[in-house]
Amino acid sequence: MEWRGIPTKYLMDMAKPRGSYVMAVGIDGYTTNLPLNALLEETTIIAYAMNGKILPREHGFPLRLVVPSRYGWKSAKYLSELIVMDSNEPGYWELLGYHDNGDPWLEERFSEGEPVTMRRRVRIVR
Repeated sequence: MEWRGIPTKYLMDMAKPRGSYVMAVGIDGYTTNLPLNALLEETTIIAYAMNGKILPREHGFPLRLVVPSRYGWKSAKYLSELIVMDSNEPGYWELLGYHDNGDPWLEERFSEGEPVTMRRRVRIVR
């Protein structure tokens, strides 16, 4: 895939966030957590195009967070906001036992221990 977008490092440099973690939130209510340093990596972007065309709906139109250094569930589709947090909070898949960091090179697929009982996060966007 060839992605085109805005580097999150550029946005974070402008925003000067004061936390250590980020929650990526999709328009559909999907959430995933990341350490802030994952957004400061040169390869992490907020994509608006893929393979030379505007991002198709099935791949996250209008915006998708693309984090090449993490497993796919960390690249939130339909991105609506990035929330900077002081402490870590699990997102959708992390509540079901997926690893908080999700580094494929370290094979961080699942967290240690039992999955946390999922609480549904629903937000109505008007």
